Amino acid sequence: MAKVTRDDVARLAGTSTAVVSYVINNGPRPVAPATRERVLAAIKELGYRPDRVAQAMASRRTDLIGVVVPDARQPFFAEMAHAVEQAAAERGKMVLVGNSDYRNEREVHYLRAFLGMRVSGLILVSQGPSERAAAEIEAWDARVVLLHERPEGIDDVAVVTDDIGGAQLATRHLLEHGYPYVACLGGVESTPVIGDPVTDHVEGWRRAMREAGLSTEGRLFKALYNRYDAYNVALKLLAGPDRPPAIFCSTDDQAIGVLRAARELRIDVPGELAVAGFDDVKEAALTDPPLTTVSSDRPAMARAAVDLVLDDGLRVAGSRRERVKQFPSALIVRRSCGCG
Repeated sequence: MAKVTRDDVARLAGTSTAVVSYVINNGPRPVAPATRERVLAAIKELGYRPDRVAQAMASRRTDLIGVVVPDARQPFFAEMAHAVEQAAAERGKMVLVGNSDYRNEREVHYLRAFLGMRVSGLILVSQGPSERAAAEIEAWDARVVLLHERPEGIDDVAVVTDDIGGAQLATRHLLEHGYPYVACLGGVESTPVIGDPVTDHVEGWRRAMREAGLSTEGRLFKALYNRYDAYNVALKLLAGPDRPPAIFCSTDDQAIGVLRAARELRIDVPGELAVAGFDDVKEAALTDPPLTTVSSDRPAMARAAVDLVLDDGLRVAGSRRERVKQFPSALIVRRSCGCG
């Protein structure tokens, strides 16, 4: 059976191939409603399927957006990737997702692969594109939006949440319960000093402690961002002689690990230990007890990132402050902090 072409559609609809193209691509020129209906009817009758590869070669862009996250196994990044996919679908785009595993070479691998597929743009959850990654982006003249974090010195447009302010909210709330101090589960040695959300969460904790006239000395504990490593750290911390009365965790995944360790050690939460997290992943409402945490509007952030990566008119070339779209944080109070 011969392949149906755009010429076949144009003949059946009684119009030109250019008009067929305008209907398929929703532009760049408007098409009269009656003509559009004839073209769509012809497409349906003939079973025509546009050649997306040919379209990409002609336009130098596809209907794809590349998204690179550190680890889609972690609930926060999985939920963020899903939000981006939903926002992209609203714009008629599809999403390709790659996991960098926090490694520069993996990030470069996905950047090169996605750019080779002529994606419309890239949304990166990155600790900062390496020199090799930046070279790839520049060579392809790619549209890039950083999501969730924006390292100092990186000039790309970014969509972030108020990480410092959110951590202050959570720490203050714990202190308002009357706990003598709040410990913090932060990042590790490799966590970037500037621009990383976990670093900002620790800074927010420090500020809230200083505001209350409390020392942070010896009260910051290092752990990877996932629940499994945090669980092992919490087992040692909670079984020790200097168990803290309250812990602010830089991620919900860490907090879930702490809650698991407390349960194994038969430590009552929140009766003997208060816990708060950051991210408000869906599981946070299902922990025992439900986790007090800090939330951000991920759907709105995802829509902003998709809009920025697709629309040149929304991309500004001003100061760093103008090139960063920051969304507010909100405290979600549940029972792990001691609230009834």
